[in-house]
Amino acid sequence: MILGGNKMGKALLVIDMQNVFVGKNHNKMFNYNHEELIFNANKLIDSYPEDSVFYIINIMKKNLINIFAPFKVYEGTKEAEIAEEINVVSDLIFKKYKSDAFTNKALLERLRQDNIREVEIIGVDGGGCVANTALGAIRNGFKVVINNQCVGTIFKENVDELNKELKEKGAKFV
Repeated sequence: MILGGNKMGKALLVIDMQNVFVGKNHNKMFNYNHEELIFNANKLIDSYPEDSVFYIINIMKKNLINIFAPFKVYEGTKEAEIAEEINVVSDLIFKKYKSDAFTNKALLERLRQDNIREVEIIGVDGGGCVANTALGAIRNGFKVVINNQCVGTIFKENVDELNKELKEKGAKFV
């Protein structure tokens, strides 16, 4: 079931749906079922009011450690842009430098300003940034729904433990 948003305190967080991860020229290590993931994500995005859709993009800092990473997501590069296949319905785009989007305090401030109490989270990766953002949302007092039809996971070694923790903390999975 794909749920939709409304103006009743709910927002959609679209995590890391960027060229490097899901775009047509994505890095080959990210072997999600791209067509199904993008189709489901776009359908859900279109079901929300535009001002309730928040896009989170992952940005890497240019440092010695990241020089050796198997992929690059530097600010201002094509890889870092939201994939052109993703429906972008708002200008609510927030950067993150860590796996939890709530490390960006501007995101938290905006959600609170908009009286958001519940977030539905989609994107990549279910064993990384999606789960860690969900944990961050719970720590900040939000109800959390993770829409598995719209989540890509390749970091499968982490997903069972993270999902168990999320369920224990009250997250719902649809």
